[in-house]
Amino acid sequence: MTKLLIGVGSFGGTIVGSYIPSLWGEDSFSLVGILFTIIGGVVGILLGYQLAKRLGFT
Repeated sequence: MTKLLIGVGSFGGTIVGSYIPSLWGEDSFSLVGILFTIIGGVVGILLGYQLAKRLGFT
């Protein structure tokens, strides 16, 4: 279950992270878009892990 939550967090984080630069007109494939995608993925992984820890799966 921990891997599932981390995977969902990673997927959601990359989606949200790649969308953020489009709010100010940047493209998803620009350097800023790729940077925010990576940051969003890492944040999603951390949030998924923390959620799994709170739910007692680790």
